[in-house]
Amino acid sequence: MGGRKRGRGGNGGVAHQGPQKPRGANGRALREPAIFAKANGCNSVPPAEKLTLAQARRGTPAHRPVRVYADGIFDLFHSGHARALMQAKNVFPNTHLIVGVCSDELTHKYKGYTVMTEDERYDALRHCRYVDEVVRDAPWSLSPEFLRDHTIDFVAHDDIPYTSAGSEDVYKHIKEAGMFVATQRTEGISTSDLITRIVRDYDVYVRRNLQRGYTARELNVGFINDKKYRLQNQVDKMKETVRTVEEKSKHFVYRMEEKSVDLIHKWEEKSREFIGSFLELFGPDGAWHAIQERSGRMLQALSPYSSPRGSPSSSPTRRRSLSPKSPSSSFSSSSLSSSLSTPSSPISRRKKGGSSSPPLNGSYSRNRH
Repeated sequence: MGGRKRGRGGNGGVAHQGPQKPRGANGRALREPAIFAKANGCNSVPPAEKLTLAQARRGTPAHRPVRVYADGIFDLFHSGHARALMQAKNVFPNTHLIVGVCSDELTHKYKGYTVMTEDERYDALRHCRYVDEVVRDAPWSLSPEFLRDHTIDFVAHDDIPYTSAGSEDVYKHIKEAGMFVATQRTEGISTSDLITRIVRDYDVYVRRNLQRGYTARELNVGFINDKKYRLQNQVDKMKETVRTVEEKSKHFVYRMEEKSVDLIHKWEEKSREFIGSFLELFGPDGAWHAIQERSGRMLQALSPYSSPRGSPSSSPTRRRSLSPKSPSSSFSSSSLSSSLSTPSSPISRRKKGGSSSPPLNGSYSRNRH
């Protein structure tokens, strides 16, 4: 059976999967641990007759459950063990499951050293929901006397021949008697597999336990290895600190990027609003242009139009001065040009003399005299 001498659990399907029912009378074992079997044999009233496999599969009355026995080492009790016991429990519609657990002495003799003590293994089996009764210090090979004392109808185990204690298959005589029911093994999980994992990752577990407060002596670790593991723990702490700082930095940069993107989007929205408002106010069709047009029309309505300075044709005053009735109208441009070209003109004398500046009063008067 799973974990018996092999240390492996059965799983998968069973030869017959009946409806699962509470263990014991009124589901007692679902509420409290399974009982220990008496040292001298069966705890219940012995059945009146021997059951055949066909009778057991059809079902029996409530006062006469089929008594199925499964044995093993069950070291480091795991899911493979539990599944094997589940199959043994559900082989028949009405089953009373008895589990035999070998002692440390037998186990160390025929198989090897265990991780858990026999008392720990006994107690682990008591708290499995499929177990109705636990036999302590179970025998390595099942004798007819043991089967009779515990009124066992059938023995459940995987059907792979198990060679041990000078026998090619310790369950051979059980199979020949028609008392054997097969269960399926769970692949990938066993006590040996669990121990292999621990041995493979030995350094990891030692370092972990040193961190938890175990001493090097308790872990059977030498002085040099103790210092090495502690140094590795310190290095791992530093790596974790650096990793944490790096993650925080990445998170900070990511948040800053998000905030900067949001800020740029807000700036863009505000700039669009500002440009839109500016165009509404100062654009071609804006309010400011309309105000200028209205103010120009108001100014033009309040004051008459005046031409620029120096424009002779548009000035009303100039037009009045050039009318025929004005005495100054007889003054012509020809007379003006002749007067400017007269030799007695000071301008002409300045040109002949070649001097651009007017002569001093003294020198001028001496030249005249």
